[in-house]
Amino acid sequence: MNREYHRWYSHRLGRDMELLLYGHSGEPVLMFPTSRGRFYQNEDFGLVGAIGDRIQAGRYLVVCVDGIDEESWLNRHAHPRDRLMRHAAWESYLLHEVVPLLMHRSTGGRLTLAGCSFGGFHAYNIGLRNPHVFRRLISMSGKFETDDFLDGYHDDNVYFHSCTQWVPNLSDPVQLSALQRVEMVLAAGEHDFCRASNERLSSVLWKKDIGNHLSIWNGGIHDWPTWRHMIQTYLPW
Repeated sequence: MNREYHRWYSHRLGRDMELLLYGHSGEPVLMFPTSRGRFYQNEDFGLVGAIGDRIQAGRYLVVCVDGIDEESWLNRHAHPRDRLMRHAAWESYLLHEVVPLLMHRSTGGRLTLAGCSFGGFHAYNIGLRNPHVFRRLISMSGKFETDDFLDGYHDDNVYFHSCTQWVPNLSDPVQLSALQRVEMVLAAGEHDFCRASNERLSSVLWKKDIGNHLSIWNGGIHDWPTWRHMIQTYLPW
């Protein structure tokens, strides 16, 4: 399998950022780490390997990015407003630096966002706000409420970074139409502590006629063995 390490200075974030690219062709997939995870985490825990045959065969081109959660959502030393500003800079880096690289190297097809746990949150937090960019969202054991990360603080930025808050009030027909064309997967284990959050978001989306596939895995837990099986299912041949 082709494996490439990339590093460059991001002016949007004011520091070097690293990522790994896997494959030589195929549909583009942007994959997040879990909370505090690094760009090599999905490889270390076998998520990339679980679909290695598909990557090798040219079915998918996968990029695993670095997270900055400790500078944003998990940074208790910063005001919640500043945490979100840092997250917004990271999102801009993804949209304007990583996505162009991925799309240039891929051979076309829908752009997928995928992640486990906090990476699943990122997939939907970013993907739902950018449905013209990302055409498939895969969350494995994500949790989508943001109250625990922002110390009770609330403003418009908080509102628009919590999909369980803004989606129920969405009325723009253009954005609704775009979201209705995105393939959405919400997967959680039967015994996963994030299961209820997935069920809530699925219901919120359906109430706006936004189709999604909610899958509760029998016997599944909030851990890598379950996620390895999930990624094989949701990134099929």
